[in-house]
Amino acid sequence: MNAPAPPAAETLRTALAALLDGLPPRQAAQAVDRLIANYRGATPTDAPILRDRADVAAYTAYRMPATFEAAHSALEAFARAVPEWVPGSHIDVGGGTGAATWAVTATWPDERSVTVLDWAEPALALGREIAAANPALRDARWRRSRIGAALTIESTDLVTVSYVLNELTAADRTALVDAAAAAAQAVVIVEPGTPDGYTRVLAARDRLIAAGFRVAAPCPHSAACPITPGTDWCHFSARVSRSSLHRQVKGGSLAYEDEKFAYVAAARFPVAPAVSRVVRKPQIRKGQVLLDLCETEPKLRRTTVTKRHGHLYKAARDADWGDAWPPATQ
Repeated sequence: MNAPAPPAAETLRTALAALLDGLPPRQAAQAVDRLIANYRGATPTDAPILRDRADVAAYTAYRMPATFEAAHSALEAFARAVPEWVPGSHIDVGGGTGAATWAVTATWPDERSVTVLDWAEPALALGREIAAANPALRDARWRRSRIGAALTIESTDLVTVSYVLNELTAADRTALVDAAAAAAQAVVIVEPGTPDGYTRVLAARDRLIAAGFRVAAPCPHSAACPITPGTDWCHFSARVSRSSLHRQVKGGSLAYEDEKFAYVAAARFPVAPAVSRVVRKPQIRKGQVLLDLCETEPKLRRTTVTKRHGHLYKAARDADWGDAWPPATQ
C-alpha cells in the first residue's frame, strides 16, 4: 500500500528548502529587505517587484509560506460555505510563484485545470519549478500576462487574487475585479490585514455583489459591512512556520509568526455562510469567553459565553479568530 501524500504545506516547505540551498544568506537578506520596502511603498504598475531569480528566491523564503497560509485559511472558510462544490478549473491572477494554487490543492485535492498569470517571468519560472513537487500542479500552465485594465481571463470555476491589488492603480484594481467577476463562478481575494488592505477588499466585495455574486465568507451576509469607516477594519490571522531566512531577517527565535490578512470569497451560485463569525481574537477570562461577532442581521455584537452554557463554553474556549459561530456541530 502506498504511503499517503504529505500535506501541501509540508511539501511546499520541503520544496522551498531545497530551492534555497546554495543561495548566499547575505544576498537573500538584501533581496528581502528591498522586497519589504517595495511592498510597503507605492509600486509602479510597469515595474514588477520580483526582478530576477535572487528576488524570487527571497520571496519564496520570506513571503510565499505566509501567502499560502492566508490564502488557505480564506479558501477553507469558503469551502465550508459551499460544501458540495469543488472547482474543476482555477485561474490564479498575479499568482507569482503560485502560493494560492498550492492553497487550492490543499483545500480541494482533486485534479483540475490550473493557470497562473503574472507579469514577472522569473516568478513564473520558479513557480513552475517548485510545482513539480506537487502532483496536482504538474500540468499547470504558467503564463506571462500584464495584470491591469488590458487583462482578459478565460471562463473558469475559480479565480484567486492574492496580495495583488496593492500593486495596482485604482483603475486597474477595478478592471481586475470586474474581469474576474465576468470570468468565474467563484472569486476569492486576499490582501494584507491592514486598514488599506481591508479597504481594497471592501471595494472588491462591493463590485462582486453588484455583479451578482453572493458573499460566502468571511461575512455572514451580502449586505453592507457594519464597520463604521475609519473606526476599525476586518481582518484575520493565520499561523505561519518561519523559515531560517525569515528568522535571520526579522530576528527573534520563535519558530512561527501570525500573518494578518483580509479577504472576501464570493460565488454566483447558492452559498451557506456562517450564522456569525468571530472577528477578533477571543478573550478568555476566568469562567467566561468574550467573542466579538459579525452577524447575519448584519451587525457587530460582543457575546459572553460562560460555564453555565455547558458544551458551548468549551467550544468558545477552543474558538479561534475567524471561526464560524456557533460551531457547526452544535
